[in-house]
Amino acid sequence: MGYAPSMLLTEREMKLPIDLIHSRPLTEEDEDRDRTTLPEFVASLEERLKRVREFARNRLLLTRDRMKMRLDVKPGHNVFKEGDAVWLYQPQRKKGLSPRLQRTWEGPYLIVKKVNDLVYRIQMSTKVKPKVVHVERLNPYQGKDPPTWKLLEAVWGERLKQGGSVT
Repeated sequence: MGYAPSMLLTEREMKLPIDLIHSRPLTEEDEDRDRTTLPEFVASLEERLKRVREFARNRLLLTRDRMKMRLDVKPGHNVFKEGDAVWLYQPQRKKGLSPRLQRTWEGPYLIVKKVNDLVYRIQMSTKVKPKVVHVERLNPYQGKDPPTWKLLEAVWGERLKQGGSVT
């Protein structure tokens, strides 16, 4: 529930030029009601400013507490382990195509190694050089099936261990 600053200070809506054109003219009764002495006006203004300051302070404290609760609930980033499939955020701008229509997530990639809590080494396949990326650019892979290259490499790995060939 917000208020315009002019409403808080003057306790009435601010008049715009269009309001002056289309409103009724002031009568003598209206003018008499608005007249106050200078000391009364200053005292009234000080009281209004104190109330406004207190109201704004309370709203800021309330907003701060809400933001803190929201940030404390959600962890800062995802945690992955070796072997997890992930998507990589890789925005690429192409001329003539709206950014909304461009693909921004590549993958799925496989987590090859966890360098530290924030940095991971990922690889799309054994034929592609691994990339070192920050965790903020990764999202968990949530497809129905695991990536096909992972299955193929698992099968090939088993065949090679048994002394067979891949084909």
